[in-house]
Amino acid sequence: MTKPFSQACENNKQPILSAIDHYFSNSQEVLEVGSGTGQHAVYFAEQMPDLIWQTSDQLQYHEGITQWLQEANLPNALLPIELDVTRQWPNKIYQGIFSANTTHIMSWPMVEAFFNGVGEHLEVNGHFCLYGPFNFCGEFTSDSNRQFDASLKSQDEAMGIRDYVDLEELARQSQLVFVEKREMPANNHLLVWQKSINSKISL
Repeated sequence: MTKPFSQACENNKQPILSAIDHYFSNSQEVLEVGSGTGQHAVYFAEQMPDLIWQTSDQLQYHEGITQWLQEANLPNALLPIELDVTRQWPNKIYQGIFSANTTHIMSWPMVEAFFNGVGEHLEVNGHFCLYGPFNFCGEFTSDSNRQFDASLKSQDEAMGIRDYVDLEELARQSQLVFVEKREMPANNHLLVWQKSINSKISL
């Protein structure tokens, strides 16, 4: 298998790192949901050597992720675990959770399951950082995002750019408190939530 490569990951890895390193600075282990090619995992683990970066994705993506990790040979970048957000999550609590460019390729029931899983597996006071294109109050942030949304729906009507208002409601239900919305390159945003201090975790 040829090692997978995403130019978008290459372009956005440094801006994302600059936005998330503060939130994960005191984390021991971060779970990446939907590691894709594995490029983000390698770069972030290399740049944040004091934390463990746990990759995850559906099985069909594991070979590509593993190629990137084995080539980088970083002690703090762990081989991918199987994770389908609608099924059983790992029986573990993480100090941080990160995901990039995932909610718009999920169906809405999958997005609901995703936020529920984050709420159950994020440590109290831990941060959930979600990167990608988002709408705000029903409005697209750019014509290119509008076109991208139409392209997604032409492939699968269940996909599409999600609205922050809807995601914030899911976050609230999962005891996640909104922290920051940060504008990112290429009409993307980073959304950050923190697990409420009043939450109780039971696995």
